Amino acid sequence: MSTPTPFTPALRRLLVVTTISMFMALLDSTIVNVALRDLSTSLHADLPTIQWLVTAYLLAMAAMIPVSAWLATRLGARRVLLFSIGLFTAASLACGLSDTVGWLIVFRSVQGVAGIAVPVGSMMVMREAGAALIPRVMTVTSVPIVLAPVFGPTIGGLLLDSVGWRWIFLVNVPVGIIDVLLGFWLIPRGDGHPVPRPDLPELFGIVGGSVALTYGLAEIGRDGTILPFRAVAGLVLGVLLFAAFVRLSLRSAKPLMDIRLFADRIYSAASITNFAVGALVFGAIIVMPLYFQVVRGQDAVSTGLLLIPQGVGVAVGMQVASRLVDRIGGGVVCLAGAVLCLVSTVPFLLLTDHTSYWLIGASMVVRGIGIGGTMMPAMAVAYRAIPKERVQDGTVQLNIGQRIGGSIGTAVLTVVLQRQLNGATTPAEQAAGFGHAFAWVLAITALATAPAVLLAWTERRAPRGPGAPVAPVQAPELA
Repeated sequence: MSTPTPFTPALRRLLVVTTISMFMALLDSTIVNVALRDLSTSLHADLPTIQWLVTAYLLAMAAMIPVSAWLATRLGARRVLLFSIGLFTAASLACGLSDTVGWLIVFRSVQGVAGIAVPVGSMMVMREAGAALIPRVMTVTSVPIVLAPVFGPTIGGLLLDSVGWRWIFLVNVPVGIIDVLLGFWLIPRGDGHPVPRPDLPELFGIVGGSVALTYGLAEIGRDGTILPFRAVAGLVLGVLLFAAFVRLSLRSAKPLMDIRLFADRIYSAASITNFAVGALVFGAIIVMPLYFQVVRGQDAVSTGLLLIPQGVGVAVGMQVASRLVDRIGGGVVCLAGAVLCLVSTVPFLLLTDHTSYWLIGASMVVRGIGIGGTMMPAMAVAYRAIPKERVQDGTVQLNIGQRIGGSIGTAVLTVVLQRQLNGATTPAEQAAGFGHAFAWVLAITALATAPAVLLAWTERRAPRGPGAPVAPVQAPELA
């Protein structure tokens, strides 16, 4: 057996900074979601108003991700990354010191703008890693995605019970300061490149489309109806703006975000799979914590501990998948993970109000292995299909696809749960409602399996070396 290629010192240093920043951002989102009811009470605001703490963050991030590649190229990726981490840290401090819900929403929006650190960090890591190291690097960079939903409820519950809601934001400050200092120390200085200003209609199309779609999906089921007018308007506007952007981009010699990457069959199949996996992972992740809290009466701390088996499973799945991608192909590994997700979801359809925690935990481990075995190979195959000089465009597209997929899955399951729990007064009736919700999770998993089949078939039909060029469009180097 050949010895794996070791990470370069530069890659190791970069992974330290980017992994900390990604974990901080994802953990903050998870903790805030847990604390919404406490924030409503403390700030004397109704829940629809408090919900804007989540919506404003998502909308601001949706607006920034499409321009992250252009900013990183124009200003220098290191500069944008460190500024974003610093801005997130300052906004966290401002959130913790806020006295009104209005200012808290404003500073949460600033945190969303600073979320640009996630795609920019991914661009830098993937360019430094190269095609050979991508599966192993994906295992490392996925650690925050695995750990944040596990530890977020636990940390949030402990902070709320012991020191109050302000510390769910203030806890980011020392971590952010340390991460910025590490970034100045570990990441070498780099300059930006002169690139043309983005075409305004293109910019409006992609930014407006991302924001409108995110808003429409966030509003689904908000007022008790499946598709309120605000949701429909946002979805329609988002689709129209995205369509306009695609048309303008294909006509442009130097587009803001090069969608010609989709001409490559492997990249296209991997992107569709990544979108479906986003719906599978981020949509279904809301159901299990609510089951523990609503049906079994667990608090936030206990819920976080009960979610650990799934986090362990995801970590194991990613480790195994990273070793198998080079041996049998990322598409085959992704398909195997999707099938494992499909099979391991079946036991959750039979949930009751007294189902053994051991049985639930064992099923969560297996399902976690399937999630890890699906998520990592899909991203790895997509990155391997991208030429090194065009990683920035691919990173933006993959981030947008995964977030929109996750938003769709979350919206669907939120509506399903609301409808099932309306009128359910006993734990047994509530458990039956969650069983019905997991039937929808099973359906989403089945839908996610279809593009995994496409990815495996496409990869088999079009074998080639990683990182082969896909189109003769030139792109500026990323600093």
